[in-house]
Amino acid sequence: MSSDQVAPDDPKTPLLPLHDPVHRSQSFNSTIKSIFTFKNFFVLLGPLLCTIICICVKLDGSVTSRNMLAVLAWVFSWWLTGAVPMPITSMSPLFLFPLFGIASADEVAQSYMDDVISLLLGSFILALAVEHYNIHRRLALNITLLFCGDPLNPPLLLLGICATTAFISMWVHNVATTVMMMPVATGILQRLPLGPARDDVVIRNFCKAVVLGVIFSAAVGGMSTLTGTGVNLILVGMWKSYFPEADGISFCTWFFFGFPLALVLFLALWGILCCLYCSKASGKVLSAYLDKSHLKRELDMLGPMAFAEKMILTVFSLLIVLWMTRSITNDIPGWGTLFNGRAGDGTVSVMMATLLFIIPNKKQQGEKLMDWNKCKKLPWNIILLLGAGFAIADGVRSSGLATILSQAIGFLEHAPYLAMAPIVCLISCTITEFITSNNATTTLLLPLLIQIAQTMHVHPLLLMIPGAIGAQFAFLLPTGTPSNVIGFTTGHIDIKDMIRTGLPLKVAGVVAISVLMPTLGAIVFRTDKQVLEWTLQMRHCKGIS
Repeated sequence: MSSDQVAPDDPKTPLLPLHDPVHRSQSFNSTIKSIFTFKNFFVLLGPLLCTIICICVKLDGSVTSRNMLAVLAWVFSWWLTGAVPMPITSMSPLFLFPLFGIASADEVAQSYMDDVISLLLGSFILALAVEHYNIHRRLALNITLLFCGDPLNPPLLLLGICATTAFISMWVHNVATTVMMMPVATGILQRLPLGPARDDVVIRNFCKAVVLGVIFSAAVGGMSTLTGTGVNLILVGMWKSYFPEADGISFCTWFFFGFPLALVLFLALWGILCCLYCSKASGKVLSAYLDKSHLKRELDMLGPMAFAEKMILTVFSLLIVLWMTRSITNDIPGWGTLFNGRAGDGTVSVMMATLLFIIPNKKQQGEKLMDWNKCKKLPWNIILLLGAGFAIADGVRSSGLATILSQAIGFLEHAPYLAMAPIVCLISCTITEFITSNNATTTLLLPLLIQIAQTMHVHPLLLMIPGAIGAQFAFLLPTGTPSNVIGFTTGHIDIKDMIRTGLPLKVAGVVAISVLMPTLGAIVFRTDKQVLEWTLQMRHCKGIS
């Protein structure tokens, strides 16, 4: 060994290699460049906006209101830019609220686990079981096969695909439904020619109709139940948070209003797709490529239903029955009265999900229908996002920021009674289309609408429901919802197709909510004067002004 070499095990050997000054300079420069990348700028943007608001902005309310506005700027800037992963951003109120004196750590943490979150958590576990055993695919193929007539009727086949998607979306989150159904839909389209005939206008239009039908049917079907979309759960959570003594919005109560609304929108969607994309010649052109044999072959590949599939369908059906009967009407009490109202929709959701870890699947000895390894795909990002939404809503309310921000849309106070629903719906659907996601729009807008409703002396749900449903009318752009992105990536549609179909559907949605909210909504949610006076009196006594 030469004198200038050092043994590897010599204790004097440096643990890290030494670099010459030139290399050190290059390494330092590359580090500086990495710090000032565009994405890192967005990471710093949140704290920067927060600092600017804390220093420069003065509100009429307390310091807590200003701090809450600063935290909102921080969180929403990260949400909008994606500088920090969305689930991590959703957890930021857990440390921002205590540090800025908005709420204690215990108060913020409670927002991340309540009955609404339990409802979603149990539903997701059941949905994973359905996906694991390919039950959704079997259901989709059976229903589509039912609607695939002989000879082929493209509008009828389109109705079957859209109806299947909407039905699944009633019980499974709409994004998950789109993920499930898009391969089924594109599998049907794969039967269409890929050669020169691919340029046929009839074939291209039918492909567009199928893809648009899946993504929009998932959104429409999700409106009919609480579990179909996170927006409905945010609405229910905020209602319970702001008015804890009022009658809660149960699964059954929402279904009585949401299902008729979704049915109207579904029929409008089907009519729009048929008018725009299904010509009279489509049946003759497509019949050469689409027939029942393709669907039957796909169904035969799945084989007969096993014991595990039958048990999961049984558990899922029982869960739906329990949801629907926990609280039926004010005159017809459900089974929830047996427990003095202590059991909620989340109670039965988690209970039914627990059964999946107890019932054997009869495939292998000792194996259950579900195990925790299968639950690794749980969408914690959505669960954390809902928790953040509830935390932000509580912070906006308790800090007094809702009173200040509501002045920005104070013109609603002078709107006629029948015009309130369409105006709120238009504002909400515009914000969610061009600015942010529907969950974030609902989180920010609903506390303001509650404050305005108090000023106008109207029932809060008259504004909250149109605001929440309007946030789900993100039909124009691919970035509106993850479902839109899934459909856009198939290559069958472009932005022009989405606008062409989504704009009349959005108009139909605004008209539907304008008609149903003051009529059916008044009956289902009891938005009459007597209930209003009691609610406002309770609100005043609890100091939520």
